Amino acid sequence: MILLDFEAPIGKLQEQLEKAKEIGEQSGVDVSQTIKDLENKIDTTRKNIYSNLTPWQRVQVSRHPDRPYTLYYINKMTDGDFIELHGDRGVKDDKAMIGGFGSLNGETVMFIGQQKGFDTKSRQYRNFGMANPEGYRKALRLMKLAEKFNKPIITLIDTPGAYPGTEAEERGQGEAIARNIYEMFRLKVPVICVIIGEGASGGAIGIGVGDKVLMLENTWYSVISPESCSSILWRSWEYKEKAAEALKLTSKDMLSNNLIDGIIEEPLGGAHVNPDEMYLRVKNRLINELKELKKISPEERIKQRLEKYIKIGIYNE
Repeated sequence: MILLDFEAPIGKLQEQLEKAKEIGEQSGVDVSQTIKDLENKIDTTRKNIYSNLTPWQRVQVSRHPDRPYTLYYINKMTDGDFIELHGDRGVKDDKAMIGGFGSLNGETVMFIGQQKGFDTKSRQYRNFGMANPEGYRKALRLMKLAEKFNKPIITLIDTPGAYPGTEAEERGQGEAIARNIYEMFRLKVPVICVIIGEGASGGAIGIGVGDKVLMLENTWYSVISPESCSSILWRSWEYKEKAAEALKLTSKDMLSNNLIDGIIEEPLGGAHVNPDEMYLRVKNRLINELKELKKISPEERIKQRLEKYIKIGIYNE
């Protein structure tokens, strides 16, 4: 398993554990107590580290290369019956934005989310999870399709931002995201948004307007990434940790500022340590949230959705 820089103490203990196991196998000496002590020490160390993570360290966890991505959650939660739908009916099929129907606890749901890659080739194929305008237009097309057939919508957000290239701007990146925000406020079906990794800027909010917005424990949600914020304010990436602190981008910060509706706890060490446990937690939370949302009439849901976002922030008239 890949360890992050702040997990170095865990790495050293794991090395000792492997050596102890090797000695036991080669010499026949009983080292079971030593192994048990080291395993307990690893658990304690991991618990101490993860109970005191800084905002920047949580950003690092959200980007862990072994962290489960959107398709993993969808395939696991739907037991493999997910049917992906393609294209925006205008330009092309954006591989960074995926969506389609699948069953959740026996109910058909529209799943939409950004998908990253696992290696160099797949990352390029998925454009590093950065959708173009056609990706957001595809997402809106699928949302409208779900509304037509009265199916709930679940969006899984994990993006470093919408693609910032010239061609994306030429095809109306800003308009596509703004249109999604506008239309998502008016959807008559239940909408739940879950930030499973990075939630950066308009790239996240373009599929992030919902009746319930949830964040996994070690994720972040902000108008800008810490690195970009640092480069703008200090003309250097060296202050990214300071920027992460100032942006108040962690799940706890977002919940305390009433910008999200809840946090889904991750297994100790992050979602990548135990992906199967993580998807079950997400699935159970989604089932419960949908059950409550379905008790509310479409008109009341839309009203509550609008009121929730109107209350965000401080402004003068």
